[in-house]
Amino acid sequence: MIVLAIAPFVDVAEFDRLRAAGALDGSTRGTFVLVDSRWYLDGRSGSAAHAEGHVPGAVFIDLEQWLAGPPSPAAGRHPLPDPHVFARGMSAAGIGDGSTVVVYDDAGGVIAARLVWMLRALGHEAAVLDGGLAAWQRAHPGQQLETGAREVRPASFTERPWPDSLLASIDETESAAVDDTALVLDARTLDRYRGDAEPVDARAGHIPGAESLSCRDNVAADGTLIAIDALRERLTALGAGDKPVISYCGSGVTACHTLLVLEHVGFAAGRLYSGSWSQYAADPSRKVATGN
Repeated sequence: MIVLAIAPFVDVAEFDRLRAAGALDGSTRGTFVLVDSRWYLDGRSGSAAHAEGHVPGAVFIDLEQWLAGPPSPAAGRHPLPDPHVFARGMSAAGIGDGSTVVVYDDAGGVIAARLVWMLRALGHEAAVLDGGLAAWQRAHPGQQLETGAREVRPASFTERPWPDSLLASIDETESAAVDDTALVLDARTLDRYRGDAEPVDARAGHIPGAESLSCRDNVAADGTLIAIDALRERLTALGAGDKPVISYCGSGVTACHTLLVLEHVGFAAGRLYSGSWSQYAADPSRKVATGN
């Protein structure tokens, strides 16, 4: 079991302390790295949003380029990338083997969680900035956002395989949900879980036996996590303390937020079904459930 020094979520005060300890200039970027990981399901450009204004010192990492492999019906929309590709992307962003990484977005951390989970799964110190861009702006009134892109000195990031112990296959996920041998959590919004709406994937509904636990309900209106006791209560009510957890979403991105929340509240590490609904729904042989 990998034990990390940094918690999976840090507030702005803790972020400022970490930044002060590892100043965000070009000479020390191998020590501490701030990442802007904004990405939008509706097709807006995260890179453009970064260029228009980001937390000073942040480097942008593109989800499609570095945090996911080629999409396909057989693999899903955002399968985990080849470890070599991931290592190249981290190196290019200035993230090295000894780096401490804080990642933010503007979506309550549900996008930032993907990179944080990936790094933590490989044993790297990484955390989501709780509340993201808006929280930083509230804590630093009057401080201007940085625009454009900054030059980054590449770092040495060792390529490692994704740990099998933290991943679940499509067959494992389906059988665990049906047989109730694991708590399979669907991190999508409730309307997509029920099959009321499906904006991007082949079929509407959810994996039979899976429970709905929208990752966005883990987040308050201001974009920060709800109270830890409330998070623990939600998970406990579904049985998270009694059996192992497998998390999925539309494409394996926001499911990572659920896994980080599990760690945050003190439960055992869950597993990611990285193909998620985009892979499952594309296979006509798989049964689909709708409703509650």
